[in-house]
Amino acid sequence: MKEELNLFKALSDETRLRITVLLSKKELCVCQIQWVLGFSQAMVSRHLTVLKNAGLVQDRRKGLWIFYSLSQPRNELEKSIHKYLREYFTKRYDLFRKDLSNMKKCLAQPLEKLCSGK
Repeated sequence: MKEELNLFKALSDETRLRITVLLSKKELCVCQIQWVLGFSQAMVSRHLTVLKNAGLVQDRRKGLWIFYSLSQPRNELEKSIHKYLREYFTKRYDLFRKDLSNMKKCLAQPLEKLCSGK
């Protein structure tokens, strides 16, 4: 039951929930997530660490960037949560629809421009 508690604790924060909804749609680097949400790099990284420690997200390095995505579900609970993240929140809440709209704008920009701070 400890794994389940960690999972739900990680998802109980609005910022982490917003990040997981974004990652349910597309793999993103930290600078893309911070651009979409309007948060600092330190804040985004701190939340990603919590999500990673709970087993919800994974990362991979590609050149200068570290990309984050949802981890492969390990059980039925995680499969259900992934489906819920992809479908439920974006249908019910404007905040998540706005985040996804911002993500589309973000993805239209070159990664080098977003991450350079220019």
